[in-house]
Amino acid sequence: MSAYQQLSSLFQRLFHYEHLGAMAGWDQLTMMPTGGSDARAEAMAELEVLMHRTLTAPEVGEWLASADAESLDDAQRANLREMHRAWHDAVVLPERLVEARSLAGARCEQAWRRQRPDNDWAGFADNLREVVRLSREEATIRAEATGTSRYEALLNKFEPDMNVTELDRLFNDLRDGLPGLLAQVVERQRSSPAHTPEGPFDIEAQRRLGQETMRRLGFDFEHGRLDVSLHPFCGGVPEDVRLTTRYREDECLSSLMGIIHETGHARYEQNLPAPWRGQPLGRARSMSIHESQSLTFEMQLGRSEAFVRQLAPQLVAHFGNRPGFEVDNLVRLAQRVEPGLIRVDADEVSYPAHILLRYEIERALIEGEIEVDDIPALWDEKMQHYLGLETRGNYRDGPMQDIHWTDGSFGYFPTYSLGAMLAAQLMAAVRRDHPELDERLAAGEPGILFDWLKAQIWQQGSRFETPELIRRATGEPLDAGYYRRHLESRYLGEPAGRSGGVAKRAHQPIGSGNEDD
Repeated sequence: MSAYQQLSSLFQRLFHYEHLGAMAGWDQLTMMPTGGSDARAEAMAELEVLMHRTLTAPEVGEWLASADAESLDDAQRANLREMHRAWHDAVVLPERLVEARSLAGARCEQAWRRQRPDNDWAGFADNLREVVRLSREEATIRAEATGTSRYEALLNKFEPDMNVTELDRLFNDLRDGLPGLLAQVVERQRSSPAHTPEGPFDIEAQRRLGQETMRRLGFDFEHGRLDVSLHPFCGGVPEDVRLTTRYREDECLSSLMGIIHETGHARYEQNLPAPWRGQPLGRARSMSIHESQSLTFEMQLGRSEAFVRQLAPQLVAHFGNRPGFEVDNLVRLAQRVEPGLIRVDADEVSYPAHILLRYEIERALIEGEIEVDDIPALWDEKMQHYLGLETRGNYRDGPMQDIHWTDGSFGYFPTYSLGAMLAAQLMAAVRRDHPELDERLAAGEPGILFDWLKAQIWQQGSRFETPELIRRATGEPLDAGYYRRHLESRYLGEPAGRSGGVAKRAHQPIGSGNEDD
């Protein structure tokens, strides 16, 4: 076999390992009894070590060097580029750090499940300190290997084509305009309050409504399922995508919007290029691309007036005709802007504040400018600054509310706001390519949107690096202005157009992964 073929075989094997790891991870977060946590942590750490050892074997570097000189087509060359990236990411880390990081993350996450309901910051902080110590060690190793800052080195695990200078430039647009916009919208909505429908809402009926909505959004239940977890997520592999949500009997919309969000992730995974399954080119491109898909589904589509008007009769069908299910009220409710403590329940105007807060804290934490014990005071200070909310002593709804830091996923949070920016830019591009889009959405026909996303994003996998993928899909680099204009249009009734000419989208050839999954 050629060197490239040897590499292809190796990455197929790694994909199979990852498949097993994804299923064990799903079970850990959904169905595993608490008594199994230590054994599961050890088993998953062993799997992490096995995968690391497989990828960093001495012959892999030799194969990569040889494959560079082989005759490959454009798609194979892109696949080889991603193989190089995966190898470089792995080979810099010692095996003992891979194992220690996995164990510490699993133990911190399992303890967090008990500690968060008890508002036990002291107990959580004890575990988090070890996760931070190992994350800093990893960040230092990666930074020395790549010539970046420590935080940027971790950011690149989730967003490999982003640097902190560009990230700050994009986020500064949010910092500058967000407080004024938020105040304007809150004041504007005072004269048209939304009324929350009163429960109880049967959990089984909520589950049926969620599955029905997933089908309307194109989810393939032959290759995926919906379950319950403490923190909603989308995981698994393209052939078997696992979504979760959480239900409350006193209200039903937060769970439903969470399902719509995770369905965006799932549709992306289910429609990655099947001929490249198991190869790096067949993977989702980056987390900002992934989050742009979930936010296109949840925010751009799911909270639009067109979608909510179609949802209203489904709510009545599942829960009966209740006060608050009137269409106009549901639209106001879906688009209500009300700063709150919980990120996953935040409206799309205040949501960026939650990300800026976390980004600023975790960047300082990884760079060694603050310690774990400094987090609660900083959290409260920034919540007061960005959202005017008090969190002192409320760790459960403050710095303990997210799962991300428990396993050392520092650098992940910025991708949520990058994804929101891109979702707005993608919708603008769809409207440019299909002026009839809004008319079709109002008629309950979202297929035109899904077909566009499938062609421009889903079927591309990792064929192109993120900036090039965005340029090919939209005709220009990522521009935070689209997000701001979307918010102004939806919440202040201002035109959503952009100044200057409309960029023309570059011709984007679809590779061999063009078949339906």
